[in-house]
Amino acid sequence: MKLLSEIEIVPVQPKDGLVAFTSFTLYGIFRCSSVAIMTRPSGGYRLVYPTKKVGSRVMSIFYPITHKVGSAVEEEVIKKYEEVTKGSRCAGYNGLSNQNRRSETPKGYR
Repeated sequence: MKLLSEIEIVPVQPKDGLVAFTSFTLYGIFRCSSVAIMTRPSGGYRLVYPTKKVGSRVMSIFYPITHKVGSAVEEEVIKKYEEVTKGSRCAGYNGLSNQNRRSETPKGYR
């Protein structure tokens, strides 16, 4: 079975290293969403998995527990991100096809 499927990329206007969010299905049975794609200071990209603040603690929602799986997920997601943003003037934002953009602003974000 393939590691990732249904990889979706939602570009955002780059800010503080954030260039996009991704969602994907892991091993065809587990949907992961709200994973940030960030630039690395040394070049390239990295994934940042979602967290939730509970009181004074920050709790991880989900994340890869082995380096091998984490690297494989990152490689596939970054490959898809680069395909989606290929040819855009500002990777992650300008010049993308409508299939990778939200058609309207979600409620509460206007």
